[in-house]
Amino acid sequence: MARPAPVLNATLMALLMATATATVSAQDVVQDSPRTFTISPGDRFTETTGEALYNATCAGCHMPDGKGAQGAGRYPALAGNPALEAAPYVVVNVLHGRAAMPSFGDTMDDDQVAAVVNYTRTHFGNRFAGSVTPSQVRDLR
Repeated sequence: MARPAPVLNATLMALLMATATATVSAQDVVQDSPRTFTISPGDRFTETTGEALYNATCAGCHMPDGKGAQGAGRYPALAGNPALEAAPYVVVNVLHGRAAMPSFGDTMDDDQVAAVVNYTRTHFGNRFAGSVTPSQVRDLR
């Protein structure tokens, strides 16, 4: 079988590069700066703040702005979501998962679960009263 000519390969590569740069603006790159997280050797998240935990665990599906997404699946919005008013509902979903959402109870301790739940309940336009404590998370495990 004949191999494509080097000129054809170069043309295809140039076309792909032009398409990629035309669809991603510099502003998009700045807004989508990398969100880093680490898993400790024991397969546990190491982040401690609600924001860092959200970025490491939730933002990939619920989006960095909490507005959710649809595509290969349906990822509900957390922004302005009245279901987040019921703190135990949110805690149980984080601990045990729900539908396509994975559980994080084995990868986060009680303090981390409380932090990410409190973050989602007080950000993205949400202003629900009352913070979740680690002992409340422990009771719902």
